[in-house]
Amino acid sequence: MKAVWRRVCAFAAAPLVMASAVACGGDTADEGAGGTTTLRVIVNITPNLTEKYWHDLFARYERTHPEVKVDLELTGTISANAKLTQDLAAGDPPDVAQQIIPTAETESLFADLSEQPWTAKTPLAEEYALDGKRYVVGVGEQIQSLVFYNKKAFSEAGLDATGIRTMDQFTAAMGTLKKAGYDPLQTAGQWVTGSQFSMMADAGVLTAEPKWTAQRIAGENSFADSGYVAYFDQYKKWIDAGYLKKSALGLNYADGQTAFLKGTSAMYIMGSYFVPAADLAKKSDEIGVFSMPTDGAYPSGQFGNISNPYVVVNKSRHKAAATDLVKWAVTDPEAIKSQLAADGNLRAGFSYPMSSLGTSVQKILDKAPSVIVKSGANQPLAGFSDELNKQVQSLYTGTSPEDAADGLDKWWNSQR
Repeated sequence: MKAVWRRVCAFAAAPLVMASAVACGGDTADEGAGGTTTLRVIVNITPNLTEKYWHDLFARYERTHPEVKVDLELTGTISANAKLTQDLAAGDPPDVAQQIIPTAETESLFADLSEQPWTAKTPLAEEYALDGKRYVVGVGEQIQSLVFYNKKAFSEAGLDATGIRTMDQFTAAMGTLKKAGYDPLQTAGQWVTGSQFSMMADAGVLTAEPKWTAQRIAGENSFADSGYVAYFDQYKKWIDAGYLKKSALGLNYADGQTAFLKGTSAMYIMGSYFVPAADLAKKSDEIGVFSMPTDGAYPSGQFGNISNPYVVVNKSRHKAAATDLVKWAVTDPEAIKSQLAADGNLRAGFSYPMSSLGTSVQKILDKAPSVIVKSGANQPLAGFSDELNKQVQSLYTGTSPEDAADGLDKWWNSQR
């Protein structure tokens, strides 16, 4: 993104009070044609959040800030974290990064936004604070412990989705769907495998003990001696029974999503951000959704997270201007509604036209006893999601559930 600091300074109605912000004359600008200031922004590219989407979104900011030019840095096949690491290592820091969550180990890379009053009103602000300091702000929230299902497949198999509440019932439904000629559960490679496992297992384990991750950090529990083993065991049984196709690991996220939308697979564990893809494919009325079954209370808490998170990079040469841009992204009503609708996200006080599928997801959130957020004191160690993904995928090549859980413990202990 690009913004002009002298424009920001000129408007007293939107002061920047961040302690680390420089005075009006101190924000060095990349002067281009017409005296514009360029802000570089790392953005997350997905099937919903395309390069065109981001260009169109930030064009709105540019129209009201004529001295601003926005440059996008695309993540492509690497994560936003990896892109930021590359830029910092090259001595060429961007100004803003999207889809990055600071941790205790990385917080120094990002500007402390705690003194910005508007940050306190953003979704899940306190849940994502680190020692009371706010480094990340978001547009809305997502829920992810969801099972989307092909209504036609369920009808042909004689299944009622409202009757699937336990893991045994979920597994039995897969067997019935396979006999009816469907791939029971759609997955994919890349990050999808581990994320789907989290959407499933965290709904059960963290509903029963919301502070489980904080306890793991304190060394008070382990993966090998917890409810996670039962979910690893269940997942391995699905692989062995052919309910999860081993060949699916060769698919990327977009391919897996497309495969489910084609109707050959019956169920798909995914977050609320799947809804816009179903809407775009004009499949929303053909797809239903239910809360993730668990071996505990039902409905469980919904594993969720902040959506469209933004951070200001500490080494930005235009920190104050970058902060103004981030403020716009998470507080401007039209920018908020656009981002919520684009990725099927939710925020109290904001509504937008929803499909039947989106409305069903909203009803699940309304009935959920809690939204489980792995952040702040419950933030896993950096790199955990990659290691979890590795261990879940190892089940496809013969690793036992017990060894997968033990592998997580060995990795975790090696990081301390």
